[in-house]
Amino acid sequence: MQEQIHKLPKIELHSHLEGTIKPELAKQIAKKNATPLDNNLFDDNEGYAWSDFASFLTAYDSVSSCLKNGEDYRDITYEYLKDCASENVIYAETFISPDHAAECGISYDDMISGIASGIDDAERDFGIVGRIIVTCVRHLGPEQGLNVVQTMVDNPHPYVVGFGMGGDENAFTIEEYTPVYNIAANAGYACTVHAGEICGPDSVWDAINYLPISRIGHGVKSVYDEKLISELINRKIHLEICPGSNLALSLFPNWKSHPLLTIMNKGISISLNSDDPPFFNTTVGKEYQNSAKNFNLNAEDLKQISLMAMEASFADIKTKSRLIEEIKKFQS
Repeated sequence: MQEQIHKLPKIELHSHLEGTIKPELAKQIAKKNATPLDNNLFDDNEGYAWSDFASFLTAYDSVSSCLKNGEDYRDITYEYLKDCASENVIYAETFISPDHAAECGISYDDMISGIASGIDDAERDFGIVGRIIVTCVRHLGPEQGLNVVQTMVDNPHPYVVGFGMGGDENAFTIEEYTPVYNIAANAGYACTVHAGEICGPDSVWDAINYLPISRIGHGVKSVYDEKLISELINRKIHLEICPGSNLALSLFPNWKSHPLLTIMNKGISISLNSDDPPFFNTTVGKEYQNSAKNFNLNAEDLKQISLMAMEASFADIKTKSRLIEEIKKFQS
């Protein structure tokens, strides 16, 4: 069963590129750039040290600070996609943050061209398809969000397929970001947003009522509102679920209490994702394996999750159709 799950073509729709940097790679890049990393960033096992959501965000920002140029973005993209491909991930969308790059003195163009090089190199070497979702940071405010989305729209790139927002769910209101998202949607970009992770069902209601989205990042707290569940089904909203992340951040005490199975059984479209893999000691492959083990899912169930994920992806029609066929061919 484990071997069968390993061979299954997998899809990742929810990872934060800066959050995919392994400690060893962070140290290499920091050394190359003569940018010392905070000693408190690492624990005794050479993993990342953090204790709650606030300290996780601080650690995330600290790791991001080692990046100094487009080549660094190329390297972290390539390493992330290489790791994904080793677990038979055939398509991965990753969230990128122009705000983090700007803080490090990296221009939008340099960041995008670096990531695009990493995507091209990984597809050449491992056959994996990578795509980019540009995100604004919620706690930096809607005005900065407008700057980010306008930059994205004014500088189109074929690998940039969508727009999203991460950051602190308690900062500002989703409604304040309606103009930001409308710019992306009006320019033809598909949209997603983090909601229902730290905050409850109301945040998901706000997301689907105020933003032109087809996906929700996390959305696990939707399970506490039956009417919301029905609305998500009616509107065909896909949930990018990250169980390992949810447990690491103590949103749920254990696998048994995680609502993945409940959400699936309601008929909502979902995907399994790693979010910030080295921070949460996970990978896409581990998410598939752990879901099989803890929710009693078989290879066919997981194949359906891959199909749902690819269908909900922001890939162009040709890429989407080709990869859906590849998943369908897998004998579970």
